[in-house]
Amino acid sequence: MNHSLFISLKVVRGKISNINMSGDSDLEIEEAFRRAQKAHNNKAKLVASLKNRYNKLEDKTEFHEEFIRCLKYAMIIYTREPAVENVIEFVTRFAASFETPVNENAEEEEEEGDENEFLNVLLNFLLESHGANSHAVRFRSCQLVNKLLGSLSENAQIDDDLWDRIHEAMLIRVTDKYPNVRIQAALAMSRLQDPSNLDCPTIKAYMLLLENDSNPEVRRAVLSCIAPSATTLSKIYKRTRDVKEKVRKLAYQVLAEKVHIRALSIAQRVSLLHEGLSDSADSVKEVVKTHLLPAWLRMQQGDVLQLLHRLDVENCAETAMTTLQAIFSMASSPDDLLQNGVRLNERKLIPVDSLTCENVLYWRALCEFVKNKGNEGEELLEQLLPETAIFAEYLYSYLKSITQLSEEQRADMTQLEMVMTQEFIGQQLILLVGCLDTSEEGGRKRMVAVLQEVLLMSNTPSSLIGLLVEKLIGILRDDAQKIQMIAEIISDVREPILPVSEPVDENEKRRKQVKLAEVRVQIMEAKQTLEECISCQDFSRAAELKESISELEELKNQLVLEASQSADNIKEQRVEKSDPTTLLKCLTMCAELFKQMNIKRGICPTMNALIESLILPGVSNPNPAVRNMAVTCLGTAALHSKDLANTHLVLLLQITQLDEPKIRISALRALIDQLLLNGLNILQDKPAPVSQDDSNEQPEHQAEEESTIQSILKMLSDFLDSEICELRTETAEGLAKLMYCGRILSPKLLSRLVLLWYNPVTEDDQRLRHCLGVFLQLYARASRTNQECVEESFLPTMRTLFNAPVTSPLSEVDTSNVAELFVELTRPSTLVKPAAVQAVSVHDSLAVRVCNEILRDISAPEVRLFCKTLSWLEINTEPGPANSELQLLLKDILQEVKDKHCIRIIEKLCNQLNGDRCSKSAGAQDTTLQNLDDNNGEVNKDETKAKRAKRGQKKASTAKNGKKASKAELSSEESDEENVPEEPSSVRPSRRAKMAAIDKTKQDLTALMNQEANGS
Repeated sequence: MNHSLFISLKVVRGKISNINMSGDSDLEIEEAFRRAQKAHNNKAKLVASLKNRYNKLEDKTEFHEEFIRCLKYAMIIYTREPAVENVIEFVTRFAASFETPVNENAEEEEEEGDENEFLNVLLNFLLESHGANSHAVRFRSCQLVNKLLGSLSENAQIDDDLWDRIHEAMLIRVTDKYPNVRIQAALAMSRLQDPSNLDCPTIKAYMLLLENDSNPEVRRAVLSCIAPSATTLSKIYKRTRDVKEKVRKLAYQVLAEKVHIRALSIAQRVSLLHEGLSDSADSVKEVVKTHLLPAWLRMQQGDVLQLLHRLDVENCAETAMTTLQAIFSMASSPDDLLQNGVRLNERKLIPVDSLTCENVLYWRALCEFVKNKGNEGEELLEQLLPETAIFAEYLYSYLKSITQLSEEQRADMTQLEMVMTQEFIGQQLILLVGCLDTSEEGGRKRMVAVLQEVLLMSNTPSSLIGLLVEKLIGILRDDAQKIQMIAEIISDVREPILPVSEPVDENEKRRKQVKLAEVRVQIMEAKQTLEECISCQDFSRAAELKESISELEELKNQLVLEASQSADNIKEQRVEKSDPTTLLKCLTMCAELFKQMNIKRGICPTMNALIESLILPGVSNPNPAVRNMAVTCLGTAALHSKDLANTHLVLLLQITQLDEPKIRISALRALIDQLLLNGLNILQDKPAPVSQDDSNEQPEHQAEEESTIQSILKMLSDFLDSEICELRTETAEGLAKLMYCGRILSPKLLSRLVLLWYNPVTEDDQRLRHCLGVFLQLYARASRTNQECVEESFLPTMRTLFNAPVTSPLSEVDTSNVAELFVELTRPSTLVKPAAVQAVSVHDSLAVRVCNEILRDISAPEVRLFCKTLSWLEINTEPGPANSELQLLLKDILQEVKDKHCIRIIEKLCNQLNGDRCSKSAGAQDTTLQNLDDNNGEVNKDETKAKRAKRGQKKASTAKNGKKASKAELSSEESDEENVPEEPSSVRPSRRAKMAAIDKTKQDLTALMNQEANGS
């Protein structure tokens, strides 16, 4: 390949001057190129005229050379000038005009070969040029190859060797350092891929770009080209979580247009809908609503229930609800909502034997959607729901029929799945109670009675208890009535009325048994004597014995009856149950009661009785589930009373350290909630012990409070190092809440959270990473006080990373990336509500801290990073004490530092502080950027972007070079959808400004061509 082909245009002209062509042909080719630059010219006529000229020539070599000579002028221009783009379009059309249909007569094969000669020559020239030093030539070569291949018909044929050369060249160019070149190369390979070939190099290159390319426009270009297959589907799916909004949007469009719903797993379908409909960008949400959902519905012939079946609504009810809300919002009329959904009978109910997870969820979602419309949906809601009393009987009949499995039956997965389905349907029916009109007294009373009865039933699943209590409390209007009714239900469940037999006196029972035995013996002896008398014919004696036997029989019957009555002596009375199932049911109702009641109401005697008789004994129950629910109840109850919180705070602290992980987490949540509500001064409201000497006791009491607070903070800090992932995550989330709400202001804890976010150990903990990533941004932007806290935590964090041993996971963290994060978080311009103008900004204070750290040990290896950090700061250049102090520190550093890189940074910073306006923008730039050659019109992000740590800290990839540097990077990143660079000496104008001044900015190739002609 001729890599220096375009280094000197004079060499090219020298070659062209030796061509023996007539003036007319020269003029005609050049004239065609001149006219092609104008948008108003008809390119089809130009193509036809030039092709007619081409067909008349016997020796077409000269034409090829002259055509390529004119094309070279366009290829050396990198910017997307209209004139250049018009020329590229003209060349593409002209080359495509030589294509002939495949199915032609054999006589025309020779003619076809002649006509394809121009296309082959042009492609060969482009393939020779793709490796040129100039990025403009590489860009235009790939662009022309892309347009040429795209303009050919589906059954077009190209020589195999040429096809292989195109393939090899584009595979090289997709690794080019300029994003625009990679984009055009990726587009050019769209017709070179073979999805059926597992080893297709194009597919592999596409997947590599999707995974690793730093430029979002390159990823978008690959997404638009890559063919979905079993191999590539996972890569396309992963782009729906891209950091760039436009990439995510295009990924959803590709999945909607090219991928069948059956090709996706249930988890992928649910994830697409959940993440798409909850995306932070409105454009992504809109694409999911208008493209993905309609496409999936078309695949199901418009059957919404069938689409829900594809989502497995039992395990993703919330996502299914969000999906249905999106579908309903696109309905044009209320009739569409009624026609596409469930079928209700004359009672406005779904028959019990026809209830499924899909249709009951659809019913509930539609009712909630219509109810949220307010007065507009009242008429439609009446068509969807029956009267309250009718629905109450319907709900009771279904919940009563839920199967109750034994321990043996629970081992059978089929029966277990059946019961789980029944519970899900019951859950949706209970939630429908919230859509009913309970203003009518009779219907409301009947619903209350049904909910009470269901709560008292023994076969009511524990998963429905909380919902039943919530709906019951929601229907009742008086707070005292709510508490009293739930307390009575708990009492009836805990101490039900059961038949109980009275205890029998064993001595009395023994005496009666002995007497009965004696009577039986007497009867047997009398009967034997009677037989003897009859045999001796002593009939008078026989008559007396017969009467005696009758009396004995009556006595025996009486004794037997008394014995049986004593055995059946059963009375009904309340019996306290203490089995785990009963206790768990009662505690669940109690917890829901505390959640629903207003915390300002306080603790009434009834609630206090529940705490003493049910909750506190449950905390020490041996069953873990009961203990966990009791801790949850205690934490919720403590929110209603500060005195109760003070009383049981120590108990919660003990549980967080001694119990099972799940129970420790529940206790930790209760503790965090208490600190969020009352703050760390919760113990200050605790009454101090009465003493004769108040002056001595008061300091001791305060010291005890401070010691307890310090113990709590130390315990939370220790939990951040816990090996239990859930406990560590819950602690980090709790500390983030406390700091964001202003309950804690601790640079040390903030440093711990930052290190935890960067720690590779937490790489798989998505909840922790997401929580801390959002917290750090919101916290730093909230106030200047928070930014000062971030500033104070900077040096401790960096020292921890610098001093981390090789065996520590923190040694793998990119310290430069961490420094970028702190600089961005403390940037004054990021504040939501900027404070009044102050002489010293947070960055000014941070600069002083960094300078002092550099002077501590000027030979330390981290000095270079600290100097680089100084260049990223937005330092106030106005004269003042802070400016003078910083200049003195910088001069001290210059005297001691030996590293040339650091010296350059410090000198530029000194010039900036001295008020040198020319060097002000240079001081904000990243001094690590390399000097770019004359052809490099854009700042290449691929070269200047700092290497990220393993965790992929997308939150920290900030505008590290100040505002001007960020604009330069943005132009390289986005570049008008195709990363077209801007001139480094000017600010890139907006698209509207370009279009308004297009006549002044467009470039005409005619001047270059005339200049060459005069020079030759």
